[in-house]
Amino acid sequence: MPFPPDDATRHQLEHAHAKAAAFLGLDCSGPPVFGTSGATVGRRADHLWLRVSAGQRRHAPRATGQGPLGAEQRLPDSVPRPRLHETVDWTDADRFYQAEVFDAVGPALSSTPDLRGDPGLGDAWWTGLQDALAGIASAPGERATPREGWIAENFPKYLGIPAPARIERVTGHGDLQWANLTARPLMILDWERWGLVPVGYDPAILWVSSLLVPAVADRIRQEFAETLDTPAGRVGQLVAVAEMLQAVDRGHYTELTPHLVNQARELTGTTPPNSARSDGERVVS
Repeated sequence: MPFPPDDATRHQLEHAHAKAAAFLGLDCSGPPVFGTSGATVGRRADHLWLRVSAGQRRHAPRATGQGPLGAEQRLPDSVPRPRLHETVDWTDADRFYQAEVFDAVGPALSSTPDLRGDPGLGDAWWTGLQDALAGIASAPGERATPREGWIAENFPKYLGIPAPARIERVTGHGDLQWANLTARPLMILDWERWGLVPVGYDPAILWVSSLLVPAVADRIRQEFAETLDTPAGRVGQLVAVAEMLQAVDRGHYTELTPHLVNQARELTGTTPPNSARSDGERVVS
């Protein structure tokens, strides 16, 4: 699960965004919106949305078939998403910046990944989400999200069990949480992490992000039972729980802690080990 940017990163992103807007001749308005990836910022420019992301210079140029440009090129038109119109890339010192101009859509269903209230989504919305994930799965993916090494390291750390020897993957969004979804109409935002994800990972991320709203969490399990209630889907759920427990360990979404511990215990039969935060507090017991 990604994390929001710190103050220094926010300042850096705002400066890069202003530079991109000037180069592209866009007049942006409204407050900047920082992505949950911790490395993106966006602002509206009339009917368009200018989004700028930052990464390490060694990642330049863009990887083929990945990120928003790869999504625009490879995903079927049936997948509901803001369409990409223009891109600009540049490097500055040790940073690599990418600017993308999309259709402006929104608002997102939540300002944060975790859900705090029932958005009252109808049957057609849920059917649309199922169809969208099926459309994504039909596209060729490149990047593995999360990486095998991350899973091998963090299953013992956050779940108290070894990582599975084999992880079945499918092309997915990679960050399907409430800050990346709209309601009317359904749109899926932020395609930075799309690629090859564990089976069931996308609905599982949405599920763990909904545990504070049991009715919605139960609806997700109902809608995606065909995937989640399989051995491969169970692994996808475990990856999602481990990622959210890592986020809690870093001080985010702490209200989810008891719910995540309970779900981890149900899935594994093991109580997750204590996980120390940098400030010395224990968040999982």
